[in-house]
Amino acid sequence: MTTESSGAGASPGPGPAGGGGLDEATYLSIDESPEFARLRSAFRRFVFPMTAAFLVWYLLYVVLSAYARGFMGTKVFGNVNVALLFGLLQFVSTFLIAWLYERYARNRLEPLADGVRAGIPGAAAAAPAAEETAPAAPAAGPGTTEQDTTEPGVTGPGTAGPSTAEERRAGGDGPEEETR
Repeated sequence: MTTESSGAGASPGPGPAGGGGLDEATYLSIDESPEFARLRSAFRRFVFPMTAAFLVWYLLYVVLSAYARGFMGTKVFGNVNVALLFGLLQFVSTFLIAWLYERYARNRLEPLADGVRAGIPGAAAAAPAAEETAPAAPAAGPGTTEQDTTEPGVTGPGTAGPSTAEERRAGGDGPEEETR
């Protein structure tokens, strides 16, 4: 097993050197672009007010629960009181905010993000090339013997383990066959 350590010459930039991340010059050019500024501004126009509104709503619930016990204990119907309704409305408001953000992101942020991506040098050519160069998983078919395959997650001499980022995230397991 090998370990990597960041030495004195390591760059604390946005991506690892040679690991598919952005180099510092590209990162800075994107950060300073007007398209990215518009994207950041549109994101903040939604997130900051919505976060403030939700925190005020939540703190109102907490303060009323602590200091307005009579009001919060008021029965609305049956055994359901104002406090229970406020608590349930916390969940409703959370899901409502998530739904609103999804719509906002799809309609406003994604088009702006596409504009930012279009301004990245080599971004359009890098995406299809990465898909084409990904190695295919070995097929375990009728002509395969046990010597031709390895156990999932086991590396031995001559094997380097999972070769793609997707295989590493999946734990290195390839297609598994059911044993009878």
